[in-house]
Amino acid sequence: MNARHGSPGSHALAAPLFRSFWLAGFESASHITRPGVRIDMLAATQHIEQADGDYARLRDVGIRAARDAARWHLIDRGTTFDFASLAPLVTAARQAGVQVVWTLCHYGWPDGVDPLAPSFVDRFARYCGAVARFIASETDEVPFFTPINEISFLTWAAGDEGFIHPFGRGRGHALKRQLVRAAIAGSEAIWAVDPRARLVHVDPTIHVVPPRTRPDLLPAAVAQRHGQLEAWDLLAGLYEPQVGGNPKYLDIVGVNFYWGNQWEYSEDPADPGRRLGWAERPLDDRWMPFSHLLANLYARYRRPILVGETSHFGEGRAAWLREVALEVASARSSGVPVEGICLYPILDRPDWEDASHWHNSGLWDLVPEASGMLRRVLNEPYAEELNRLQKLLSVSAGGQPIS
Repeated sequence: MNARHGSPGSHALAAPLFRSFWLAGFESASHITRPGVRIDMLAATQHIEQADGDYARLRDVGIRAARDAARWHLIDRGTTFDFASLAPLVTAARQAGVQVVWTLCHYGWPDGVDPLAPSFVDRFARYCGAVARFIASETDEVPFFTPINEISFLTWAAGDEGFIHPFGRGRGHALKRQLVRAAIAGSEAIWAVDPRARLVHVDPTIHVVPPRTRPDLLPAAVAQRHGQLEAWDLLAGLYEPQVGGNPKYLDIVGVNFYWGNQWEYSEDPADPGRRLGWAERPLDDRWMPFSHLLANLYARYRRPILVGETSHFGEGRAAWLREVALEVASARSSGVPVEGICLYPILDRPDWEDASHWHNSGLWDLVPEASGMLRRVLNEPYAEELNRLQKLLSVSAGGQPIS
């Protein structure tokens, strides 16, 4: 274990990683969809224009930390770097006193870049180093970065299912290893600028079970379930050393968890499998409590954990948040060092494929005004539940929950 991050287990007695246990996540996907259109969620939610207000509002609800993003396709001009798209966010966060975990690649890369090309790794590393230098010029605080958001999901979407550029099919194995190599090179480029930098590697945690009528599919379900671990394993160097992994790279494990992260295995590639309904009563006995998923990840990696994304939609927002928070409290009481929960998205977001459809999933809904501005409207039931849970899941200096 690299000395800059301490030995396994040493973080248990350390001060909390983040300024608040609750974080806000600004949706920042910027990939090219199958119709050939690049989406830009930071622009679609007007977070760039309204960054000052967005960050100030976080403090109003007791949130002092956030996930936000640098957009690679706007910053990297090939031979130069232009930070005009990032500067307003950095300034707004600094002025509001909000700590930020900066995502450097949220599914999107510059036009003409092939993520499977040999040049991809070096180009990404140069970009990561440039962003790290820019952040260092703006603040002397310890920086936090997520080099590549959701390597496993991105691999599936861009390398196997073909609905994110480069629309690959059957290329997931190669793409995952390429993205891991890029994340490693990017991490080294960041540390070359600031050896104090912390890295959060974010991926979904899932649970897959066989259909009740097909117990013979248990091995296939287990294999699919274990696929969630592959990117983290490669980063940590647990196997395939030729990829370049090392325990030092798996600094903080970012765990994304939504209602649809547990399902029945399906043999049909076109069928995603029936989701296990977390709100069904009686609850499906195959549903794996989130606290157990967290405990399993900690037992495997012995690294601090951040719930990097979680939310629900519509009227289910508050109930889901309480479910997650109570499970996190349970995990922490059993010794799992969960350092925070990120409400993602903090602002409502439009659908990737249909910009007219909004998910109603944020702490703030976005209401269009005649001027074209998207007004932020606090969802009161969600906010009231967050306030209750902030009191329940407070964090002491030793990082333990107190209620």
